[in-house]
Amino acid sequence: MYGDQETVSRILSELGDTWAVVGLSTNRDRAAYGVAEVLRRHGKRVVPVHPKAETVHGEQGYASLADIPFEVDVVDVFVNSDLAGPVADEAVEIGANAVWFQLGVVDEGAYERTRAAGLDMVMDRCPAIEYRRQGI
Repeated sequence: MYGDQETVSRILSELGDTWAVVGLSTNRDRAAYGVAEVLRRHGKRVVPVHPKAETVHGEQGYASLADIPFEVDVVDVFVNSDLAGPVADEAVEIGANAVWFQLGVVDEGAYERTRAAGLDMVMDRCPAIEYRRQGI
């Protein structure tokens, strides 16, 4: 398991309220859309990051993390494992506090690099499930 319960809790409740959700689009059938709704219900500002830079849930989208003109606390990654490592590296570059790879997204090298850079990181888990698990 990549990310102990203490790390999961810290990311969900202590590391800030601005979450960039990489892979979030207006497609309501995608998991990212539903998870973004859960994050918003828990008081998070959800910033869509997608090549189309679409506005989602009323929040302007951006084509990349580097395009976001304000600080991002957590980067939540909904891209496949082959693309996730560079996103984690970009999260380090923009000064995020944490990176969260969704269910099925695993890149051990990215995990090691991100942790070595001082960020908290969770892989292969879902914040919506973790909120329920913690009774939040």
